Amino acid sequence: MIHSASNIDQGPGFYVALHRALAALFEGERDPIANTANMAALVFQEMERVSWAGFYFRRGAELVLGPFQGPPACIRIPFGEGVCGQAARSGKILRVEDVQAFPGHIACDPRARSELVIPLSVAGSVVGVFDLDSHVPGRFHESDEDGLATCVRLLEGAVDWPESRP
Repeated sequence: MIHSASNIDQGPGFYVALHRALAALFEGERDPIANTANMAALVFQEMERVSWAGFYFRRGAELVLGPFQGPPACIRIPFGEGVCGQAARSGKILRVEDVQAFPGHIACDPRARSELVIPLSVAGSVVGVFDLDSHVPGRFHESDEDGLATCVRLLEGAVDWPESRP
């Protein structure tokens, strides 16, 4: 297990250990479901005050729920809507300190207060997103954004992705 100090800003040491753990999980495995499931489980287990961690994959004009850890979630999100859909459309990371103030937020969990969404790209095309929620406002920091973006880049290179279906 990777343990951090009690401060929510988990910092670079935490992410160095997380990246090593993910690389070990991905070693010798190229399946997208297996690797996304393990990544969601590891991040959910190791990050403090995260209420949901998982993936949505692009299927036509929607994002469809993939492997995750946490309470049941929205199954389909229209591309371009909510935090996940907007991150997927723009191809840019979205870190939202207060989702209740985010225009068009889709409340899968009414207790969620902050969110971090990192697009997954294959050959320059967004094929999905990695989504994290917290019941704590302002939970996610720049260090989380940077550290988790590196996790997503590790995942992108560790999977034989099926053909994208935008």
